Amino acid sequence: MSFSTLVEQAGSGTQDRQKLEAYYQGSKRLDALGVSLPPEVRVLELVVNWPRLVVDSVEERLDVEGFRLAGSDKTDDELWSWWQANNLDDESSLVHTEALVQRKAFTIVGQTRDGAPAITSHTGQGMACHIDPLTRDVAEAVRLYETPDRVKWAAHYLPDVTVYYRGSLGDWKQDKTVVHNMGTVPVTPFTNRSRIGDRRGVSEMQDVMGLTDAASRTLTNLQIAQELVAIPQRWVMGAEAKDFVDPEGNQVPRWQAYIGHVQAFENENGKAGQFEGADLRNFTEVVNQYARIVSALSGLPPDFLGFTSENPASAEAIVAARERLVKRAERKQRSFGSSWERTMRCAMRQAGRDASPAMRLETVWRDAATPTLAAKTDAAVKLYESGLLPADMALETIGFSPEQRKRAEELRRNPALAAVGL
Repeated sequence: MSFSTLVEQAGSGTQDRQKLEAYYQGSKRLDALGVSLPPEVRVLELVVNWPRLVVDSVEERLDVEGFRLAGSDKTDDELWSWWQANNLDDESSLVHTEALVQRKAFTIVGQTRDGAPAITSHTGQGMACHIDPLTRDVAEAVRLYETPDRVKWAAHYLPDVTVYYRGSLGDWKQDKTVVHNMGTVPVTPFTNRSRIGDRRGVSEMQDVMGLTDAASRTLTNLQIAQELVAIPQRWVMGAEAKDFVDPEGNQVPRWQAYIGHVQAFENENGKAGQFEGADLRNFTEVVNQYARIVSALSGLPPDFLGFTSENPASAEAIVAARERLVKRAERKQRSFGSSWERTMRCAMRQAGRDASPAMRLETVWRDAATPTLAAKTDAAVKLYESGLLPADMALETIGFSPEQRKRAEELRRNPALAAVGL
C-alpha cells in the first residue's frame, strides 16, 4: 500500500469519531437526533448515558498483571519493568477504553534517551495501518501529527526504518529517516470486535446507541410532562384578574394565585377546582423496557441498570447474572492480550533482546470474574497442595503483583528476613 493511500486513510473518519465520542461522553443532544425543543424547555433535556456504562463495565475488568515467556512459571521481570517505566498501568486502561469506544487504539514502540524501550499510546485519530492478509501482521503504518508550532508531520513506519515527512503547501516532503532494524513495524493496533472481512472493528457501544436515543427522547418527554401535567392543574371560572387581591387590596399576579398564594376571592359567580395529576408510569415503563433490551444486548446484569426486587438475589443468582459480562471481558482479554504481546515483542527487539522465546509470550490478566479473596485463596491452596501449581503461580492466582510474589519468594528462601521485618 502506498504512503499517500495510508495518509488519506489516516485523515478520514473524523466525523464518525466525534459521533462516538459524543455518545461516550453523554453529550449527544436531542436536536442532533432530530428532536427540536423550544428554548423554554431546553433546560429539561435529558440524555441517558448507557454507552459509557456498557464500555466502563467491561474495561473495569481488564487489568494486566504481567507477561510470561514460554517455559517459565514466573512472569518476566524485565518486561514488567518496561511496563512500569512507561506507566502502562494507567495507559493500558486508556488504550482499552479507546479501543472499546472508537473501535481502534494503537501503541508505538520507540526509544528513550538512555536506550530503553519507550511505549506510547495513541488514538485512531491520524493513524492508519496496512495488515498483511497472509501473516495478519502490520506491514506498514502512518501517523499524522502536528507540533506546537503548527507544523504538520507524517511518520511512515516500516519494518526496519521510520521515514518522517514534513507537510508543506498540501504536499509531503521527506525530512529524515531513522533506522531501527527491529525487523517489524513498531505500531500495534488494538481492534475491538474485528471480523475476517472487516479488520476496522466495531464500537462496543454500537448496539445500544439507538436505544440510548430512544430513552433520551422518552426521559425528556417525561421531564416536560412533570412540569405540565404531573402536578394537579387548577382552574377558575366566572372570575377576572381584578378579583385576585391580597389583604392590602393589591392585585395579585397570576402566578402567585396559581401556586396558592390566594385561596379565595370575592366573586359570587366564581368557581374554582382542579384537574387530576397525570399518571406518568407510561413513560417509566417505556424506559424500563429499553433498559431490559440494553441488558440483553450488552450482557450487563439487570442491577447495573437499576432493576431491583423486594427479595434480594442469592449469591448464586448474582454470579449467574454476571456470567455474560465476565465472558465478554475474557474475550477482550484474549484479543487485547495478543496486541500487548506484540507490543512487548517489539520492545524486546528494540532493546536488542532475543525475541524468539517471545513467540509464545503470554499476557497475565487479573481474573475478570473478580472473585473474593477468600474464594481465590481456597482454590490456589488446593491447586498448590495437589501439585498442579508451583508457589509463584498460586500467588498469582490469588492476585499478588509481581513485586509481591518476588518479595514472598525472598522471605521463603530466608525466613530470617521475615523475623526482623525486612
